[in-house]
Amino acid sequence: MQTVAVIVQDGFAPFEFGLACEAFGLDRSDDGIRPFDFRICAAEPGVIGSNLGFSINVEHDLSFAETADLVVVTPVPRATWGSIDERIAEVVRRAAARDAWLLSVCSGSFVLAAAGVLDGRRATTHWKYADTMGRMYPRIEVDPDVLYVQDGKVITSAGTAAGLDACLHLLRQELGAEVTNTIARRMVVPPQRDGGQAQFIAAPLPPVASLSLAPVTDWMLQNLRVELTVDQLAARAHMSPRTFARRFKADFGATPAAWLARQRVLHAQRLLERTDLGLDRIADECGFGSAAVLRQNFARVLGTTPTAYRATFSCAVPA
Repeated sequence: MQTVAVIVQDGFAPFEFGLACEAFGLDRSDDGIRPFDFRICAAEPGVIGSNLGFSINVEHDLSFAETADLVVVTPVPRATWGSIDERIAEVVRRAAARDAWLLSVCSGSFVLAAAGVLDGRRATTHWKYADTMGRMYPRIEVDPDVLYVQDGKVITSAGTAAGLDACLHLLRQELGAEVTNTIARRMVVPPQRDGGQAQFIAAPLPPVASLSLAPVTDWMLQNLRVELTVDQLAARAHMSPRTFARRFKADFGATPAAWLARQRVLHAQRLLERTDLGLDRIADECGFGSAAVLRQNFARVLGTTPTAYRATFSCAVPA
């Protein structure tokens, strides 16, 4: 991925627009990361008004988006959901046809829906608008409970910060885990929140710090290579296994086992990028036990093999 186009329309949301600029438009050459050819585009270049009373001056029309490797669609006003600019819809359809990446933030998913590229796909948007999307576009499988969804090369995300999670998810596939961690560290945000995490926590945050699960998850990350059971984790959290499992799912949107498996894959990605360790050794370090189990989890989570991933992203130093 080398070229990125962000499409804006009148009434755009500044925060969601800004996070796309932060993720793909910032020059990080001083961190050793090559910049993208990044441009902001509009159907009619010129002054584009935001939904907060100020405007930006957009220099580029949609011609750049016609060939961009990634087309990002920012939120649009609710009044336009049923009447998306056909010029933008055509750009989106052609991007999907030529197998470019498409990414929408929050209600930007309504642009992709109106263009027809979400038909027959699973997608998400802000939970507040999910029912509306389901009624307007019954051919879309709308999931209101997740941060982002990737279906092929189309990524839809929920509101505000979930859009940044989706951007980092895409960067991880294009640049690898280690480079994306560097980008996230510079942003001072968590490098990885799984798309399956709930859009909002079902219960209020606990008023007592000791009830937080952070010490338990920190301990889990420090002990990835050993077998960890719900009973062990619940004991560390001073909860019953049933209460711990329920609380963990409410806070993280995943079971302890699923969350742990994803963290082990992330650790394997880092080792594949930064070391020349063999697959059996990496599997042991990550708690998978064998190279075969490592391969199974890699295929399930990333859709590729450890060997192929290393060939693409390796910057290995001697182990």
